[in-house]
Amino acid sequence: MAMSLNRVQLIGNLTRDPELRQIPGGQTVASFSLATNFSWTDQSGQKQEKAEYHNIVVWRKLAEIVGQYLRKGSKVFIEGRLQTREWEGEDGVKRYRTEIIAENMIMLDRKGEMSGMVAPSFGGGIKESSNQDEGSGVVSVAEDDVTIDDLPF
Repeated sequence: MAMSLNRVQLIGNLTRDPELRQIPGGQTVASFSLATNFSWTDQSGQKQEKAEYHNIVVWRKLAEIVGQYLRKGSKVFIEGRLQTREWEGEDGVKRYRTEIIAENMIMLDRKGEMSGMVAPSFGGGIKESSNQDEGSGVVSVAEDDVTIDDLPF
């Protein structure tokens, strides 16, 4: 069997407040856009910068935390996997959207350092983080049986 890896890590700022929804099964899903900046020096020595915008989708408890703590401008570390959805628009044209399904999140403050929040990790219930003294805001969630068809947007 060939090895396969689909892993994304981003640090950026939310471009809008997270949008929370509940799917018919009762699960919470949050979505937001994250901006990352790429800078380089061009051939003439001028500094250039380009923003990239990433569509982030978050499920369950992690989605609830996102809705509670993140706002437009919040700086976060997101780790997850790429997923592309396709659907047919009302005009009959096939559309595609690539998203990052977030599995871990660290809330960062304005300076890019970890915030003082201790966020829960999810293994069977909410439990205190074992590395409290570091003030880690690491949150992770398992994605058991959510399929792409469950997405409400």
